[in-house]
Amino acid sequence: NTKARSNDFAERNGLRKYEYVLHPRTTGFTFVVECLREGNNLDAIHDITVAYPQNIPQTEKHLLNGNFPKEIHFHVQRYPIETVPTSKEELQLWCQKRWEEKEERLRHFYEGGKCFDETGQSIIPPCKSELRVLAVKCISLLYWTVFPLGMFALLYLYSFAQWYFAAMIVFFVVQQKIFGGLELIELACHQYFKKHQKFNDTKIKNN
Repeated sequence: NTKARSNDFAERNGLRKYEYVLHPRTTGFTFVVECLREGNNLDAIHDITVAYPQNIPQTEKHLLNGNFPKEIHFHVQRYPIETVPTSKEELQLWCQKRWEEKEERLRHFYEGGKCFDETGQSIIPPCKSELRVLAVKCISLLYWTVFPLGMFALLYLYSFAQWYFAAMIVFFVVQQKIFGGLELIELACHQYFKKHQKFNDTKIKNN
């Protein structure tokens, strides 16, 4: 399993074995950061740690059996891109250091008071009242019950819906083959308009 592979990786590279996290894929991390930096599309990296103080669902089967987590705790830390190393080697070490901190953070969480905050009190946003959470759950359940049924009804009753879905399937398959995904198209458009805006700003200043 993934935990065993992570431990094997640690043994081969003389690294510490983790109990609460897996060793990070630093090669992929550095590649993504470098690509985003080249396009000037990265202003910060957010380090998010998630913990479950009670039951921890492991598979979809647990969710289908109603084994939902009663609480989910998040620890979020923002690192401005100016504080992140630029060289590949230092960036890999930086990523590994963040994972070491995650391991200790989760160890303290599960072996301590099951809270990320040092005061022992979880910070709950004021908008997250029990009534609001219950309302969101009910609306979500209603939506995901009605929406699929509505889509099946449209496909069964109306030919235009069938043509629309067929066209969307063809579109997504073709753009994936040609461009590599909608996110790459969106990123290219963002870069184009950003460069175009800079060009116009420079032109206005020169005039």
